[in-house]
Amino acid sequence: MTPAAASEKSTALSMLREHWGWYLLIGVLLVLLYLLAPILSPFAVGAVFAYIGDPIVDRMERHRLSRTVAVCILFVLVTLVTVLALLLIVPLLQTQVLSLIDNIPNWAQWVQQVAMPKLGLKMPRGYQLDVDSLRKFLASHWDGATDFASIIAGYVGRSTPALLGFVANLFLIPIVSFYLLRDWDLMVARVRNLIPRRLLPQGIAFASEANDVLSALIRGQLLVMLALAVIYSLGLWIVGLKVALLIGILSGLVSFVPYLGFVGGLLAASIAMLVQEQSITGVAWVTLVFTIGQMLEGGVLTPMLVGDRIGLHPVAVIFAIMAGGQLFGFVGVLVALPVAAVLAVLVRHALKRWARSPLYLDPGDTTSPAPESEAPP
Repeated sequence: MTPAAASEKSTALSMLREHWGWYLLIGVLLVLLYLLAPILSPFAVGAVFAYIGDPIVDRMERHRLSRTVAVCILFVLVTLVTVLALLLIVPLLQTQVLSLIDNIPNWAQWVQQVAMPKLGLKMPRGYQLDVDSLRKFLASHWDGATDFASIIAGYVGRSTPALLGFVANLFLIPIVSFYLLRDWDLMVARVRNLIPRRLLPQGIAFASEANDVLSALIRGQLLVMLALAVIYSLGLWIVGLKVALLIGILSGLVSFVPYLGFVGGLLAASIAMLVQEQSITGVAWVTLVFTIGQMLEGGVLTPMLVGDRIGLHPVAVIFAIMAGGQLFGFVGVLVALPVAAVLAVLVRHALKRWARSPLYLDPGDTTSPAPESEAPP
């Protein structure tokens, strides 16, 4: 071992013995974070919303508005847009769901009389689907908006504890977002003051790069989701699917999970088209719509709106989402990509330090070549 390596090892051991209490505190905080994962949903979502809204509030402050006033204006605008969207979309979604339900008897009849014979399948002897009874049952239980609302209300009534938890989190999210957004710059400054002075330049460089990656990921991914929702809804409407808006919006919203929006939307739209048209031709058109959407996402939307600044391999993206879901449930899925992107920045900085360390360099070597894993893909 060279004298420089021995000195560095001695310094590291000395720091470990001297500051073991801080490392223990960090470990305890990580354990608490894991144990408190079930209640972190509103705080994680609120932090994401605050991070997204911070640049908008900063621009308002440049026009001589106070931070609190700017946050209030942003909240009022977001609330108005959300209410308007709900007033426009919810009635359309309800109409499409009722239309889909009305087509279920015709689809069941087609499956029994056309699809199964073509596949060489037969209903067991003594069993026959009574389409007329099914039609009467659906008509008596799904008669317009009133019954639709009553059925939803009945389901909600049977899920009171889960509903109360959901409503509490729903109301807590804007409260958390407001206070975090109002004090965002102050919290950033306090975190900066906690960084040891000798590590401040490296900390600022890391934070700047992580912020660039997160900005590209979160804001770009939101635009991709919105664009895909429009593409899928418009394409399914063109091919004649009556529930185009419902499936298109849902497919776009879950597209932040790789291939989930494409696969889930394709399956849902294919089943809905079979229920509506009882024809394979409609399924082919649906497949074409989602294929075009997937090609636009991979070839145009993601490179243009997100780009390659995240620095994550597609396999790493899938693993990060699965790991986040396994460790922290739905919240883990939501924050998996941002956390993975920050960890990727941390790994890149660690690799740069490794490339300059005595353990990597040969004795007497004054160069610091980058490891192969640091080369761009």
